[in-house]
Amino acid sequence: MTQPDHVPITESEKVRPLFSLPAPEPWTPTRPAELRGPAQPEGPRLGSPGPDQGYALTLAARFADELVLAAGEHAADVLAGATAVAMRRASLFGRAPVVYDLEHALSLWGFLDEAPEDLVAFRGPLFRGAAEDYWARRAIAARVPEATLRLPPGQVADRLEDWRELLGVG
Repeated sequence: MTQPDHVPITESEKVRPLFSLPAPEPWTPTRPAELRGPAQPEGPRLGSPGPDQGYALTLAARFADELVLAAGEHAADVLAGATAVAMRRASLFGRAPVVYDLEHALSLWGFLDEAPEDLVAFRGPLFRGAAEDYWARRAIAARVPEATLRLPPGQVADRLEDWRELLGVG
């Protein structure tokens, strides 16, 4: 806004000149992490991205009191590993994690009921330290075949005796 000539003003109160910035250059996706195409890339170490994946951590806390743990197993490790499986399952369906994803993961590994002894022996080394080890959680999630992830949680719990088939262990 202009200032009238008859109003006394100091030098610091005078209107400053306008500095125009040049127009920005056209943008192109040239950075290494830019997605090139409509789909998320797939492959080793690329994960299973999906919307609001962190919500699985909130859901996992609801199961803390329901876990059936063997000697030497810790709830934090179990919930961390199961959360990774639940997030992968949710991303297969293109949605955020829901409570059934956690139920599926915990049932699959036998943490919601008495598990077969050979499953307990198998899962022990996998889940040990998973709460502090990102790659251990990724290994747990990668261990579950996609066909098993697509099963309803009730079917997984009913077929726990066939855990080798569910987990693709020969």
